Amino acid sequence: MRLATWNVNSLRTRIDRVEAFLDRHDIDVLAVQETKAREEQLPLMGLQARGYEVAAHGLNQWNGVAILSRVGLDDVTVGFPEQPGFGDALEVEARALGALVGTAGGGGGVRIWSLYVPNGRKPDDPHYVYKLDWLSRLRAAASSWLDVPTALVGDWNICPTDDDVFDVAQFKNSTHVTPAERAAFQAFLDGGWSEVTRSHAPGYTYWDYYRQRFERDRGLKIDFVLGSASFAERVTSAFIDREERDPAVFAGAPSDHAPVVVDLAD
Repeated sequence: MRLATWNVNSLRTRIDRVEAFLDRHDIDVLAVQETKAREEQLPLMGLQARGYEVAAHGLNQWNGVAILSRVGLDDVTVGFPEQPGFGDALEVEARALGALVGTAGGGGGVRIWSLYVPNGRKPDDPHYVYKLDWLSRLRAAASSWLDVPTALVGDWNICPTDDDVFDVAQFKNSTHVTPAERAAFQAFLDGGWSEVTRSHAPGYTYWDYYRQRFERDRGLKIDFVLGSASFAERVTSAFIDREERDPAVFAGAPSDHAPVVVDLAD
C-alpha cells in the first residue's frame, strides 16, 4: 500500500494538482488537510472516476480534512473522543477524520487519521492554549488505538527538533518550536507511537510563500506520519515530493506544503 499525506491549502483550488499527483505516484490512500470546503462543495468526479472513495469533513471555508482511498474505505469517524472546540461557542472544528483503509480484497486494513493540528498563532494567544489542549486530548484518545495498525498523519504544525526549522533563532518568539509544543509531540513518541518518515525522508515539508522561501530552501518540517508498532513495522520507505511545492515544475499555484509519501509492505 502506498499512503500519502498532504496539506493542499484548498482542495477546490488544487484538484488538478491532486489528481495528477495521485496518478504520477500511484497513490492508494491520500490523507488531505485544509480542504477549505464542505463535502458537497468538493470537486470529486475526477477522483471517483479514478476509483477513489472519498470521506470528507468540512464546515466552512476554513480547515477541513479528507481521506481518499482506492483500497477500501470503511468505518469513517468524524473527530476523536473529547476533541476540544475553539471560539466563543467552542465549536469543534473540522480537523480530524479517521477511516479504515486497505480492506479491499479481504485484508484487515489500517486505520488512518487525517489530522490538521491547530496552528497556535502565537504563544500568548488563546489559540496556543487550544492547540496544546487539542494535542493532549488527541494523545489520550489515541492511546487506545496502539494495539491495531494505526497511523496519525497530517500537518502537525510543530517542528520537533531544531533541524526541522531553517533558522530556529528567527522563530524564538513564535509557535511551532516552543518547549511545550515539542513536549506535546514527544509525548506521542514516549507513549508508543513512532514517527516513520524521518529516517527515510529528511528535509522540510512546508515553505511559506513569503520572500521565495522555497527557492531558498528556508522551510519547516511539520508534516509527519506517526504509527503504532504494527503499522511502523510495515513501513519500507518514504519520501517528500518537493516538486509539488516548486512553482517552476508544474503549472498552477502550488500548496505551501509538499506531500509526504509512505510505502507499506503487505
